[in-house]
Amino acid sequence: MSTETHLSTSIKWLIPKNNSWIKRISLIFAFILLDYLVTLFLCKSPVYEANPLARSFMEAYGSPLGLSLFVLAVNIPIYLILTVDSHLVSLVPRLSKAVEVSADFAFAWFIAGVHFDGASSWLWYAPDALRQTIGALIYLFISFFLVTKLIKIRSGRLCIDI
Repeated sequence: MSTETHLSTSIKWLIPKNNSWIKRISLIFAFILLDYLVTLFLCKSPVYEANPLARSFMEAYGSPLGLSLFVLAVNIPIYLILTVDSHLVSLVPRLSKAVEVSADFAFAWFIAGVHFDGASSWLWYAPDALRQTIGALIYLFISFFLVTKLIKIRSGRLCIDI
């Protein structure tokens, strides 16, 4: 096996296998990017960061670099797991739809909701659970509309396609 072939085989594992996973990962990282950018621009001192681990990175390396290192360290494993999973898991279409919807609910609450809560906490004084719920609902709407296509527009109306 040549080096070039081995390299292209290795790189393929870093890119999601199908279009729905590319869209899902892009959507997840849009929420992460929102949280990162809002925190980067509005957090004037590490003291104001609520996440203790992010705060420790910001104190050790300075605010911009520490926040960037923290975001990379925490989110690269998420990207790698989702990408490798898109290559390894192959389900029948009926089961695949159920698994993808379940995964979207988990991503909505644990990733998108948490990051939306983190970003909006700089701009909007509201309870954490409310901000996280709104972020999760925004994620689910976008995901069901663009990724799994459970929500469609027919005759000018939103329809849920179960």
